[in-house]
Amino acid sequence: MASGVFIDWEEMTGQSKFVIDLISFPIFSAIAGLLTNWTGVLMLFAPTRFHGFYMPGVKTIFPFLPRKLQILPTFAPGGILGFQGFVPARAEKMASFVVDKAIAKIGNVNDFVRELEPEGIAAQVAVVLKSQLRPLVDELMEKENPRLWNDLPQSMKEVVYSRAEAQLPEISQRAFAEMGDNIEDLIDVKLLAVGHLRRHPEQLKDIFYGIGAPELRFMVKSGLLGGPMGLLLALYLQIHDKIPVISLIPHWLIILVVAALIGIIVNVIAIKVVFTPGEPMPRYKYLWKQAKLAKRQDAAAGDFGHLLAYKVLSMPNIARELLAGPRGDKTVGMLTEILAKEINGLLGPMSTMVRFAVGGKEMDHISHSAGGLALDLAPSIVEDESFSRDQSSKIDKFASDKLRKMPASEFMDMLYSAIEQDAWLLYAHGGLLGILVGCVHLLTFGA
Repeated sequence: MASGVFIDWEEMTGQSKFVIDLISFPIFSAIAGLLTNWTGVLMLFAPTRFHGFYMPGVKTIFPFLPRKLQILPTFAPGGILGFQGFVPARAEKMASFVVDKAIAKIGNVNDFVRELEPEGIAAQVAVVLKSQLRPLVDELMEKENPRLWNDLPQSMKEVVYSRAEAQLPEISQRAFAEMGDNIEDLIDVKLLAVGHLRRHPEQLKDIFYGIGAPELRFMVKSGLLGGPMGLLLALYLQIHDKIPVISLIPHWLIILVVAALIGIIVNVIAIKVVFTPGEPMPRYKYLWKQAKLAKRQDAAAGDFGHLLAYKVLSMPNIARELLAGPRGDKTVGMLTEILAKEINGLLGPMSTMVRFAVGGKEMDHISHSAGGLALDLAPSIVEDESFSRDQSSKIDKFASDKLRKMPASEFMDMLYSAIEQDAWLLYAHGGLLGILVGCVHLLTFGA
């Protein structure tokens, strides 16, 4: 009977069950496909932070769940049940993929620093320092020996100021040249990128979504392929009862199984069409010849390079990693050592008099204090928005050009390898949602 719980469709429409199935199955299957792919894309990226609520019993049963279920972004300590997007939930792992598959192939830390033009950074540092030079010298001297500095005639102080201002560009250039020679010891690009993206999962989402926005929209629309599959199901059900043995399987079970398969298949097709193959292939192997994202590599590479330059490998992030990262103590030590050498040159002929007046140990203390004072100026340097934008534009061009020249197969692997880790979750979600839509169809139209 083509009748649901509330409506007898054959009586109401005057049509046969066959006609009703031919109309209803494609519509419901297309809806199932769209819902599956739309919610699947949403689940990849949203929400960026875990949201949940306490559920009694979850804490008790959690240790007994299979490992595959325990790692789902649906559980939090203390019996909390909720959800977080697959990509932000795996922020550290996803960020590692981005670094290993993309940033590491673009270049090493020396390549990125060269693009930043250390000479330009040094010149910017000199400009910033020049505006704060007198307070810096005053603070340095007053901190270690205020009596000596206060007793010095203003004319002699002016000599120190003038020497400092005149030599500042050269000092800055020498400091950055020395840092550049040791940059691999001072900064780790992978630690920088992974640490930053772990702290800002929304930016990781922006990277994936920003690169593949057209492809993700295609993935949603491809759910409409469920329509033709529903039509095939309707046609099959007309001959199902005539097939020996198989005819023993009830219609309702066939509908639910096929609905689950449709939910899975539309997901599989969407992911395959978007990400494989990287290189053009004959149509007898792939009807679509080449992955949609690979066809758009030039534009996608530009989007990716832009996001890397302005969100991840930006000047503020690099400066923060240099000064406050895991190797920040090395940077501080090197700056202190460099400036300690330069302070004697700044004092010039006065250094002997200062050393005599305050003692050698006090003089060394004055020199080494410069390192800490210089670090206080770092925020002023990177907070210059036009300067930071100018440096990011160099990284943007460098990274985008490298990504465009990357073989299409490697470019695809860079993103696909991250998503395929949790592809089974999308397929499982598609199957479950297909069964749900199948149940609605059974309740509405009957078996």
